[in-house]
Amino acid sequence: MSLILQGVLEADDIVRVRTELAELDWASGKRTAGAAARGVKENLQADGAHPRTRELERFVAEALRRHPLFEIAARPARLSRLMFSRYEPGMTYGAHTDDALMGRGEDKLRTDLALTIFIADRESYEGGELVVDSALGEQGVKLEAGDAFLYSAGSIHHVAPVTSGVRFAAVGWVQSFVPDLTQRETLFDLSVTRGRLAEAGVAREELLRLDKSISNLLRMWAR
Repeated sequence: MSLILQGVLEADDIVRVRTELAELDWASGKRTAGAAARGVKENLQADGAHPRTRELERFVAEALRRHPLFEIAARPARLSRLMFSRYEPGMTYGAHTDDALMGRGEDKLRTDLALTIFIADRESYEGGELVVDSALGEQGVKLEAGDAFLYSAGSIHHVAPVTSGVRFAAVGWVQSFVPDLTQRETLFDLSVTRGRLAEAGVAREELLRLDKSISNLLRMWAR
């Protein structure tokens, strides 16, 4: 299941993030790529060790966790550190699949889901689409600034070459309490339906039965 999360960053948030990114140091993104992806990765990444980068990561991660659909779509157990990427003209990230495990020691997590938060205005650069392979073919994604795309980290995907302008984004990975895609999608559908029924004024007693089913399924499937 892939999903667009609209408005993860609001207008004021985007201004703050862009202002901070303009002050950060950037280096080749190859240093954070896995062995298989290193040869096809051509971008820049903000220095993750810098305190200002870490503070910006926390700010964006908190905004992501507040989004009403993130919790029910991802069922997040752990969220990786976010990485801020920059693509200038000619830069790209060739076809690859993300490492199943990322990090070291206690920070190591299983990558069930990947996410990209778009930071640059989509009209400010050409190319740079996130392209994800699916059963229906390639899906090109280029969202408005502040929107995020959540998708399977196990998919084959790439970032199309940027031909003009600069593409800024934040990327990260999620380890879900519910690693099975079908089970996670079932819980998402039930939770969305529950919300719509509540908005329609369905009796609390009926919603309570649905809450019970969602909770019991989560207990069965959570790992």
